[in-house]
Amino acid sequence: MWLLGCCLGMGGVISADDPKWIELYSGLGQSKFDQLVALVRRRGGDVQRGRPWRLPLADRVLLVATYWRTNLTLRQVAPLFGGSKSAADRILDHLAPLLAISPARRPRKDTVYIVDGTLVPTRDRRISAASKNYRYSTNLQVVIEANSCLVVAIGIPLPGTRNDCRAFAESGVDRACHGAPVIADGGYQGTGALIPQYGTCRLAEGAEVAGRRVLVVEDVVTSGGQVVLSTADLRGSGAQVDEALCVIDREQGGADALAA
Repeated sequence: MWLLGCCLGMGGVISADDPKWIELYSGLGQSKFDQLVALVRRRGGDVQRGRPWRLPLADRVLLVATYWRTNLTLRQVAPLFGGSKSAADRILDHLAPLLAISPARRPRKDTVYIVDGTLVPTRDRRISAASKNYRYSTNLQVVIEANSCLVVAIGIPLPGTRNDCRAFAESGVDRACHGAPVIADGGYQGTGALIPQYGTCRLAEGAEVAGRRVLVVEDVVTSGGQVVLSTADLRGSGAQVDEALCVIDREQGGADALAA
């Protein structure tokens, strides 16, 4: 809701004509986004189905990206693009299949995949569990092709407490990656994925923290679990941690957890 209010408060509607919205909501640079729009157009993205499209194709692709990459509902996303929920529904139904990579029997020799897991909040407790970011969520594994940024596979939803190294195999996305190198983060240890190393792999990079006062800064706090764990680790390294600064509090118990 903060994101929705912020954008509407600026008095404008999100559009791909403004480059700042593209990277913010699609995660792509201008050139990559233009390539994606061109690919969707070749696949029939501009084909008319019923009423003419009010938004240009680039804006419709950005709308889908915004819906997929934020926790906003379609009812919240639609006004950001100056439309209704029913119009956003129609755009999503039309473009979603065109944004997935075409199935292939075997990857090309130069194909590289990227895999990562995301926690998706849900009220369906049959497939969810309490997790570090949400009260109840599922771990959804997503594989994309590094060159095109198109989705290759999405795994079976697993409980949000399932770590990525287990979810990679249990969700079934490991089979989609067979025969091609896969890049992942440190949560995929033991899966065979290529894990880039950053920094020195220490708990706290830079200056020594032992004997020093340290302020923990977190952008978004839900349950506060990660801040509590990080604080405990820093104190275990000799740091004095008395306060934490949180930019956005989702008001789901994080403040109480930190106060305790």
